[in-house]
Amino acid sequence: MTDQPFRTPTEAEVLHASADIVAAFEATDTERYFAAFAPETSFIFHPEPARLDTRADYEALWASWIEGGWRVVSCASSKPLVTTYPGGAVFSHVVDTTVFADGAEESYTEQETIVFRVEGDGLIAVHEHLSAYTGEASA
Repeated sequence: MTDQPFRTPTEAEVLHASADIVAAFEATDTERYFAAFAPETSFIFHPEPARLDTRADYEALWASWIEGGWRVVSCASSKPLVTTYPGGAVFSHVVDTTVFADGAEESYTEQETIVFRVEGDGLIAVHEHLSAYTGEASA
């Protein structure tokens, strides 16, 4: 155990880290996207029947989507909320996404929460939770 206190990230750091994740997702940039998540990251996605317990589990699911022709067409983040604490942060937002799957484009609005931990000089995601959004669609 260390005597040093955990560093509390700034709101700007959290917004930057989350924007990087959204940009990599929007580009369907597999390598860049998954580099933002620790290997032990868990994922809960409302359309999926079970929790994904590791990044490798999600990477396998992602690969199956890509193999089937899936790709992201657009992804926009709005209504961000950042909560920081010693050693990490919680970021939540509304995300408007359009994907190409099964030969057609599909658009949806969801809520997403990403939990980050401080790692070195930066942040890495350790949990992501995606939920259906029942509020007003973002502008």
